[in-house]
Amino acid sequence: MNSDQDDPSKRRPGKIGPIEIRATRPSDAEAIAAIANLPGFRAGTLRLPFQSLEETREWLEKPAPNSVRLVAEVSGQVVGNAGMQRLAGRRIHTGNIGMGVHDDFAGCGIGSALLGALVDAADNWLAIKRLELTVYVDNAPAIRLYEKFGFETEGRLRAFAFRNGEYVDAFTMARLKF
Repeated sequence: MNSDQDDPSKRRPGKIGPIEIRATRPSDAEAIAAIANLPGFRAGTLRLPFQSLEETREWLEKPAPNSVRLVAEVSGQVVGNAGMQRLAGRRIHTGNIGMGVHDDFAGCGIGSALLGALVDAADNWLAIKRLELTVYVDNAPAIRLYEKFGFETEGRLRAFAFRNGEYVDAFTMARLKF
């Protein structure tokens, strides 16, 4: 007989300590690469399996212009990361968001802390009026999180990505603040 403890998606750590949100740094490469290679984390992203430490280091050392990159730490352990890229030209009022949480810390408030920090930066520091993202239609916890922060579904992108041997749809969501 299987219990919720046997299902990794149902496992939750005990009480976690305070969540610290901070900017990424090159020394985070190993922790971020390890998280990116977890099956639950990867399933919610466009990442391929087996992300290398070198790829992660390069991503951290060469940030895109006008980007905000954050990690969440609990007791000194990196347990999630998030980023926002401000667009340019006639879309300079727009930021695109991506984020993910360590499989063992899903449902513990990490995503809320990361998204809250990105929304604060967009609203109070960058004057971004439109935040947008894509999310797989089967990622109900992420959709609920985004809705909690005022994101609304704007459309469905059919056969958006190939994941685990099949095509999967995604929602495009946005949060407008004028």
